[in-house]
Amino acid sequence: MMNMGTKTMDMMSMNMPGMDMKMMQDCMEACSAAEQASIMCADAASGDQMAKMASMCANTADLCNSMMRMMMRPMGFEMAAMKAMLDATAIMCRACAEECMTHGDSDDAKMCAQVCQNCASACEALSGSMTSGSMKSEATSSGA
Repeated sequence: MMNMGTKTMDMMSMNMPGMDMKMMQDCMEACSAAEQASIMCADAASGDQMAKMASMCANTADLCNSMMRMMMRPMGFEMAAMKAMLDATAIMCRACAEECMTHGDSDDAKMCAQVCQNCASACEALSGSMTSGSMKSEATSSGA
């Protein structure tokens, strides 16, 4: 039986040429997990020594949410913007993971670091699968 995510990706694929829908689904799931872990980690962080981590986790959660929402809007698909967002999300997730690892005594921070690393890898994989040839064909078909 086909799950809802797979069915949605199949429906979206006709509006997003050049995108690997399986990789996109994996990336969306990783972004969702990173958003949730980052929110939990930011909420658990208290005290002056945790302020940077809490802010980075909140920023990561916001960016992951925006990335997921962007991937769910095939009619507004723009390959170059999608690639830039994927790259920015990966960078923020890696930075958040590094900061969380400096607070390795916290289970929330350890979990957040691992989930953010996974999200960064998924975003990088999807971004890397987008070829410049696909972006050029998108740009010419949109009149750019």
